[in-house]
Amino acid sequence: MRPGMMPRYLSVAALVLLVGCAIGGPVTPSQSSGSGQESGQSRTLVAAMANEPPSIAALAPIAGGFGSNFSYRPFNAFIELIDDRGVVRPYLVEALPALNTETWQVFPDGRMQTRYRLRPNLTWHDGAPFTAEDFVFAWQVAMTPGLGFVNANAAPLTLIEEVRAPDDRTLIIEWHSLFPEAATMQQGGSILGLPALPRHILDVVHRAGNPDAFASHPYWTTGFVGNGPYRLERWEFGAFLEGTAFENHVLGRPKIDRLRIIFAEDSNVALANLRAGTVHLAIDSAIDFPQALELKREWGPSNTGVFVPTARSFRSIVFQFRPEYVSPRSLLDLRVRKALAHTIDRQALNEVLFGGEGRTTDTIFDADVDYYGRIDRALAKFPYDVRVSERLMVEAGFTKGGDGTYAGAEGRFVADLRSGAGAEGDSERAILASTWRQAGFDITETALSPAQSRDGEARGVFPGMYGQATGAGETNQIASFSSSQIAGPANRWSGRNRQGWSHAEFDLLAEAFNKTLDPEQRIQQRVRMAQLLSEELPSIMLHYNLNPTVHLAALKGLVLSSTLSTGGTSWNMHEWELK
Repeated sequence: MRPGMMPRYLSVAALVLLVGCAIGGPVTPSQSSGSGQESGQSRTLVAAMANEPPSIAALAPIAGGFGSNFSYRPFNAFIELIDDRGVVRPYLVEALPALNTETWQVFPDGRMQTRYRLRPNLTWHDGAPFTAEDFVFAWQVAMTPGLGFVNANAAPLTLIEEVRAPDDRTLIIEWHSLFPEAATMQQGGSILGLPALPRHILDVVHRAGNPDAFASHPYWTTGFVGNGPYRLERWEFGAFLEGTAFENHVLGRPKIDRLRIIFAEDSNVALANLRAGTVHLAIDSAIDFPQALELKREWGPSNTGVFVPTARSFRSIVFQFRPEYVSPRSLLDLRVRKALAHTIDRQALNEVLFGGEGRTTDTIFDADVDYYGRIDRALAKFPYDVRVSERLMVEAGFTKGGDGTYAGAEGRFVADLRSGAGAEGDSERAILASTWRQAGFDITETALSPAQSRDGEARGVFPGMYGQATGAGETNQIASFSSSQIAGPANRWSGRNRQGWSHAEFDLLAEAFNKTLDPEQRIQQRVRMAQLLSEELPSIMLHYNLNPTVHLAALKGLVLSSTLSTGGTSWNMHEWELK
């Protein structure tokens, strides 16, 4: 059975006991790990995250199955490492390509070549040599039709013509098109560039040509072998996974010997364990924002712990555009979508969800860049205004009945709003549904279970509206609206475009954006894409999706930032210490 398929609703008391036993009883920040001679290396870092990932591999053929940063970061290493500020550093390689040098050449016909030199003496967790051929193999596997790799239909992989390894430490990527981000192949969200795969483990099953057998291979779960800071030792589906420090980690052995990640779908479980000292770190929505604010107030006088709201994604409401699924069909009418947008008080939503610490947004592009003013001026905006909403609905052929609810040619307007279960998702869904009902829209609410939220098909066949968080990297965001990324049976529901929206001009802009090297032209492309998305309204942008990262003061070395960055909170976890 794969993770995500097993019921795992443990009581707060039971999981506190489970975690406490695993690390030798409750641990307070002031408690020693043992004798005065012991260092932080003798301790186990216990972290809680909300959802169990379908795989911890950075490149996996599991439909709808991409975990959060903290699920794959401890076990995987990459060509590059992106820090909390978005600064890119070489990781498995000695240096990153530099444009117009022998490491990054642009040819007259529009092709490119980038070259890398791997660091010496790299190994996989099982001791097998790690070579450039493992990157070649990963590209070949990811691009194999029918396997359902989510990265296969988006840049950078779609722009690569060939990956070669002249020797064990030399990696050459031949590009059939220009790609301005070739030196930083990770683009945020689930676009992780070109992670390597262990050829010595997967080559035989890949050659067998059975997609189901390949996707169900133990490597993707309990048999995972990577080269990140921690080596997977144990995975108890529905409860936790454990790792041990990898002695041959390229950036040095982690300072903390052991890692234990518990899956706490009930945020009260994580909260109780933090208070008991049996969990050191709550990450990736393990606790809700109001709970984090509560801990911040509790811990303030004693400096017991640290709370940082981190922004790694956007929150939005997407509309269904596939004719075979959409209901009511009037959602395909732009006027109706605009009417719904005009009845959302996003600032009030921010106050409820984030205690006013959040930040609303009108577009998929980062508002902190110096050229954002040009984007902002091009946007169509939908301020909270019920009267404008009413006018748009009348223009679309709707009138309000005696109960104040809209009805049109197809009858009473009834639309379903779906999102993942959980305190923040439930609150957001309830607030939006209530607001829309007051404005005359009959809204039903559906909470998807954690397993459904990870299922690509379940997230793609919604009939009305879906509340989702998507990675903040602009390449990831653009892919979410590109026709090539429409999720469906052909790609095992792995596409990022889950609502099925398609727009010819946007597709052309997205394709050009991925090939344009000139910075000014890229800004112009961003402006036009942002304008199109606001005018056509395939989704209603709400706010930066703030994830509360909370840890006990005993955990040292975390470098966290609340700024929008494609880097994860655990980028330097090999340097963390438990005092």
